[in-house]
Amino acid sequence: MKIAAAQISCVPGDRQANLGKVRDFSVRAKKSGVELIVFPEMIDTGYSMPAIQKHAATWNDGAVPELQTLAKELSLAIIAGVSDRDGARIYNGQVFIDTGGNIRARYRKTHLVTAAPFDERSVFSPGDAFVSCKIGNFNAGLTICYDLRFPEVCRKLAVDHSANLFVNSSAWPMARVEHLRILALTRAIENQSYLILANRVGKDDAVTFCGTSAIIDPYGVIVAAASVDREELIEAEISNDVIESVRSRMAVFDHRRQDLY
Repeated sequence: MKIAAAQISCVPGDRQANLGKVRDFSVRAKKSGVELIVFPEMIDTGYSMPAIQKHAATWNDGAVPELQTLAKELSLAIIAGVSDRDGARIYNGQVFIDTGGNIRARYRKTHLVTAAPFDERSVFSPGDAFVSCKIGNFNAGLTICYDLRFPEVCRKLAVDHSANLFVNSSAWPMARVEHLRILALTRAIENQSYLILANRVGKDDAVTFCGTSAIIDPYGVIVAAASVDREELIEAEISNDVIESVRSRMAVFDHRRQDLY
């Protein structure tokens, strides 16, 4: 399967401008033979707390219906970070839309950032469930940004959901770029799974994002990588044969000491 990660900037509060960019990158990916494209965190509102508070929408009337239309039009699966307003609550969401334009999975970020200058708790409510979904021969586990710092998330997805492909939509800051590289590699290696990281570039409010989007294979090899500061589309072929080869050589999951954990 050929997949892509779109490393983009966003305009805070301008949904149509942001969705226009999503369309452009999706068209490029489709022309290249991509079957699944992954976008960063909060692509509809941008990662600005005031903009999110003002412009976050429900999935009935926000960006999601337009993403569904785009996915169906291009026959392209799309995973993207989007706002998720539900009554009085707002969630940091991630949607998985299949090639027919159907919503296949809905994830709400479970770990909220508290580090300055963003305290997500001022706007978001935390999700309370991990989510995975089949795509082709893969089982994709959905994650958002800060979730990468918690190894339990990917391990839970790998063990309980049989995930072998992790997807992370992110708005990771430049100040911690080295952490992002190391954490993404580690999550792939320790779970012998592919990891697709789609991170933001540009600047929202006072934070500059660090790009570094990547597609990492189950052995920890970076098979596609982006810069720290430019909008880019990165692509790679992923294969179940690679997963099976890595896991057969070192049976990590069989060697877990569940009696001690």
